[in-house]
Amino acid sequence: MKKMCYLLTMGLLAGSLTVPVFAASDADSASDKKWVIATDTVFKPFEYTDDDGNFVGIDVDVLDAIAKDQGFEYELKSLGWDASIAACQAGQADGMIAGASITDERKDSGWLFSDGYYNATQSMTVQKDSDIKGFDDLKGKTVGVKTGTQGATYAESLKDEYGFNITYYEDSPTMYQAVLGGQVVACFEDTPIMASSIKDGDLALQILEDTANEGSPYGFAIFDADNQELLDMFNAGLKDIKESGEYNEIISKYLAKMPFRQKKPKPTLMQQKHLLLKKKLQNNF
Repeated sequence: MKKMCYLLTMGLLAGSLTVPVFAASDADSASDKKWVIATDTVFKPFEYTDDDGNFVGIDVDVLDAIAKDQGFEYELKSLGWDASIAACQAGQADGMIAGASITDERKDSGWLFSDGYYNATQSMTVQKDSDIKGFDDLKGKTVGVKTGTQGATYAESLKDEYGFNITYYEDSPTMYQAVLGGQVVACFEDTPIMASSIKDGDLALQILEDTANEGSPYGFAIFDADNQELLDMFNAGLKDIKESGEYNEIISKYLAKMPFRQKKPKPTLMQQKHLLLKKKLQNNF
């Protein structure tokens, strides 16, 4: 896919670069640096090019709102999933926002995540007239996944149990076409991405009910601890735009008409213990 770079120039916005995050004596304040942020090329509705040629999406708008709130300047580069990771690891980008699920495996491999900004499940999708109704129908068949994604991880976790094979693709559109063309019988993808693609592209595909996993939150990521300032600003800005209602406006803008609901994150063990203790205390009164 053709490499595209998008420069979002914040300097034209009055006052957006005049409020430093740190004290004026700090030579490396947020107003002094333009952060390079990498993202995917097509991961609708989180990042994509609209009919007017504008690069838009939830990730794009959330990042923009946070940058305005925190007063930092940035350059957003649409490189693709694998290229974004490589750019961050090579120091060519400072951070990445591309619908990246927060997982222990990624943390262990050097990803440093922000607070979660959207919780997404992964589901299986087939042709609209497919005979496949669930995982039990996949034995001996081949499914498609996008390399390095949670959809791929989900499929890999089911592969041995249900006896299917996996073909890997570099981008979502190619994977969808493989399902439509019969090269694979199904694909595993983030549910909101798949629902948006089916709706907007009028694709002859269907998301199978009861195939979604528990899901995990998406996070902004850095790969160098020296960029902790950027991560801190993202978290602070995310908190602010949630409190102001701007975050909900962004989500509604892109997902209000989507035929699915966002699953709530499964409580952690600590949260479960806290809820149990709270319930016991309430019962004592």
